[in-house]
Amino acid sequence: MGCNSCSTDKSGVPNGCKSNGNCATGSCDKLTVFDWLSNMSLPSGQKPLNIVEVRFKNGRKHFFRNTNSFHLAIGEVIAVEGSPGHDIGTVSLTGELIRVQMKKKKIAEDSEEIKKVYRKATVRDIEIWQNVRDKEIETQRRGREILGRLGLKMKLSDVEYQGDGNKATFYYTAEDRVDFRQLIKDLASAFSVRVEMKQVGLRQEAARLGGVGSCGRELCCSTWLTDFRKVNTASARYQQLSLNPQKLAGQCGKLKCCLNFELDTYLDALKGFPKQDTVLETEKGKAFFVKMDIFKGLLWYNSKEEGFKWYKLTLEQVQEVVEMNKKGEKAPSLEELESETIIETKIDFENVVGQDSLTRFDKPKINKRRRNKKKKPNQQGNGDTASNSNTPKGTKPKSRFNNKSKGAGQNQEESNNSQGNKPGQQKRRRPQNKPKGKVAGQDLKTTNPQGEANQTNKKGAPKKRRPQKNKQNPKAQGTANPQTPGAPKGEAGMPKPRRNNNRRKKPNPNNKPDANTSKDA
Repeated sequence: MGCNSCSTDKSGVPNGCKSNGNCATGSCDKLTVFDWLSNMSLPSGQKPLNIVEVRFKNGRKHFFRNTNSFHLAIGEVIAVEGSPGHDIGTVSLTGELIRVQMKKKKIAEDSEEIKKVYRKATVRDIEIWQNVRDKEIETQRRGREILGRLGLKMKLSDVEYQGDGNKATFYYTAEDRVDFRQLIKDLASAFSVRVEMKQVGLRQEAARLGGVGSCGRELCCSTWLTDFRKVNTASARYQQLSLNPQKLAGQCGKLKCCLNFELDTYLDALKGFPKQDTVLETEKGKAFFVKMDIFKGLLWYNSKEEGFKWYKLTLEQVQEVVEMNKKGEKAPSLEELESETIIETKIDFENVVGQDSLTRFDKPKINKRRRNKKKKPNQQGNGDTASNSNTPKGTKPKSRFNNKSKGAGQNQEESNNSQGNKPGQQKRRRPQNKPKGKVAGQDLKTTNPQGEANQTNKKGAPKKRRPQKNKQNPKAQGTANPQTPGAPKGEAGMPKPRRNNNRRKKPNPNNKPDANTSKDA
């Protein structure tokens, strides 16, 4: 087929390109032949051959004699002699190439089987031809109904009308001999035509109907293959194919014709290989053949002791072992031979200029959102102290004060800013001894136990906050320097914890702390 993408209608004319058999590729009809002698002139004194090849439905071709010397070109519709009446067909080949085709089909030029060309088809002839072609599908359907009623074991595969509509040819397939005398009578009375029955094989049926093979291309028998050679399972064995009838059979139900295409190449490559029934004698016992890779030159063997393990050997190693066995020597074990096997890797593709990998789309995509949910970063506060976000619920976080600042008279408040605790709930510890301090309301510059003085804010003045009064016990709050970890100024001599820059939390009124307790600002 010249055009693989276009389809053909019931008469074999392409529907896609509408070339009517005259495209640049030499027509896209079934079983077309390219006339490579069309541009060559004949020798002086030789007359052109007056025989043309005419194509009919589904690739059926016959030779006809041009007795009236019509000027015929490839693709013209002509009326030829029929039996009885006349038939309509399309010229598929002319010129000196006809001699080659007749020799291939073993037809002599002076044979009486060659019929005559009547004329070029008129408009009336083409109209009758197209009308009878439209009846073929309905005739085939009704013919199958008649077959089912008679109970004959045969399959009606195709129906073809003659160009004048006087005769219809029924193509069928059957495994056994069928008596269809009653069938012919019923068909003739149902369609009022002359009936002719033709039995075809399964391969001829697939060639007439066409189709797409397992390779994804059109069937070879319907495009270019004309001679059907014998195919047997030995062809599959030589090519190391699995004897699976479902994979080796084509649409016709027989073995694929393409099994013979590469058979000669495999037979030439197998000349240097040992026979498959050859047994290798090794130090650990006998080794038996399993399979081979013909074009890579690799063979696999196994032993009875380790029947489930296959050892890969090269062709040269196997030939050496065979020569040693002929001399009466035993070869090393299969494990040692396999360890010595060196297979050269052939580089088919080199990333010279930095091309992307051909398998870059085969890798599964990783969802980044799920990864971020599993690994959350630690949350840190804005001040110099960080909140323990990863602290489990129910455990005490580390204190914000230095160990030296935890005296006997100091009160420490535990911060509970973890993610699991509810906001507004704080845990407090009561002081053991009440410290002595100065009068509330006096700002006193104190130093931490390490000797570092509190620093003021950026404006130069210490930040003062109005004390909050509880309903029962008033509390005093002092200033805390976020930069230094020293003890801040407080009221009534109470050392106050460093201020946390987190959001202020109101105390829980249910927890009734003492008057001298402190809380985080």
